[in-house]
Amino acid sequence: MEKVVVSIGGSILIPGDGDSSYIRELSQMLRSAVGDRCLMVVCGGGRISRYYSETGRALGGSTEQLDRMGIMITRVNAALLRVALGDIAVDGAPDTVEEAAGMCAEGRIVVMGGTVPGHTTDAVATMLAREVGASKVINATAVDAVYSEDPKLNPDAERYSELTVSQLAELVYSQHDAGNSSVFDPKGVRIATEESIDILIVSGRDLDDLEAAITDRPVKGTVVRS
Repeated sequence: MEKVVVSIGGSILIPGDGDSSYIRELSQMLRSAVGDRCLMVVCGGGRISRYYSETGRALGGSTEQLDRMGIMITRVNAALLRVALGDIAVDGAPDTVEEAAGMCAEGRIVVMGGTVPGHTTDAVATMLAREVGASKVINATAVDAVYSEDPKLNPDAERYSELTVSQLAELVYSQHDAGNSSVFDPKGVRIATEESIDILIVSGRDLDDLEAAITDRPVKGTVVRS
């Protein structure tokens, strides 16, 4: 049984712009794509999580307190996706990658949010892939591929169709050091390197490309080879 892990950003899932229509279409695509696979989806927090983080920080909240609020938001987002998926979603809300791995079943979809403070949902997705022995993690994000720089800030940034994990690590760590948000979490890249897990970066709102990534067809995004 093939096991596929998808990390879907909260800013993709709940941007505040036609969310119910998108989530309905996403759930329909996932139902179609799962086939005889075990599909595992890790949901991020997005703008709602950022709102609570910024407000909590202004009120003097500690990093751990802010992280725990963010985790709660990711789990609410996961619950919303489970509602849309209906009976193809595995019952239950796993709090750990071990719990999620234990729920894996052919033709079913496991949906979870974050786990513990300090672990982004990208990192959780790679930990889950390691736990279940998945060969790839799909990152459904706000950009359509990996770029040398943020394409919103530099329209001339180089776009990559294929990279090695070590090349992605160089990009991610340089972006992270500069204080920018990276296309994939550095901890997740490290786990992918250690465990020989491929990473596919696709636009989360391009459901055709996301389905292609799940079903092992060529993608328009970036394929990062381990």
